[in-house]
Amino acid sequence: MSSTNRQDQHRVYSSAGDPLTTIRSLAAIITLLLGASFVEAETVEVKYRGPVDLKPFICQDITRSSFVNRVCYDKPNRYMLIQLRATYYHYCEIPDRTVAQLLNAPSMGKFYNANIKGSGSDGPYDCRSHRVPVYK
Repeated sequence: MSSTNRQDQHRVYSSAGDPLTTIRSLAAIITLLLGASFVEAETVEVKYRGPVDLKPFICQDITRSSFVNRVCYDKPNRYMLIQLRATYYHYCEIPDRTVAQLLNAPSMGKFYNANIKGSGSDGPYDCRSHRVPVYK
């Protein structure tokens, strides 16, 4: 091995074992971890319900609809939150299949109006006549 290769190899080992580099790396990792632990969960105000923490939900922002802005679904509880323009509404005991059909519909607004929305308390997933999940 030439002396140049040995010097380069020595530099690589020296910088990898440098205590200052190791401390800086650990400090960067700790800073990232501490920053992540202080991130607050997102809570939204739902019409006819009040604040709901989105932690148990899977949410999808919608960009292809002028009416539906976001859909959040808690599959184990079959509970959907939907943001229509600037307001969140909730729907209870809604099957995941219906939520998938909504998300894949050519017109989300038309699908919502025809299959989810009701008038009064007669909607197929109206929370006044279906079980509303309780969150802590």
